[in-house]
Amino acid sequence: QVQLVESGGGSVQSGGSLRLSCVAPSFYCMGWFRQAPGKEREGVALIDSRAITRYSESVKGRFTISRDNAKNILYLQMNNLKPEDTAMYYCVVRQYYGCRIDSNMDYWGKGTLVTISS
Repeated sequence: QVQLVESGGGSVQSGGSLRLSCVAPSFYCMGWFRQAPGKEREGVALIDSRAITRYSESVKGRFTISRDNAKNILYLQMNNLKPEDTAMYYCVVRQYYGCRIDSNMDYWGKGTLVTISS
């Protein structure tokens, strides 16, 4: 069973920054989804094996996704955080070709909670 272990969540004020990390095998597609209270999960950022990235419009320009294949670590640098970013953030991976926000993910981490206050 593939294990994805997230860390880096926490509570910060609006405008602050956090960096999420995920220790995981280097699959073709890796990324982050999030789920806010009362809402469905949404794709946040994805990166494929050629380092091509995709972001949701709500985080574009504020979040940066990167991967260190040698260390098997996926990162999400989150800057200028807003209260609407409050959610459980999940590390996700997809084994085969296709790395889009609406692509099905094969494995999910347990999540790390991010809380942004005003």
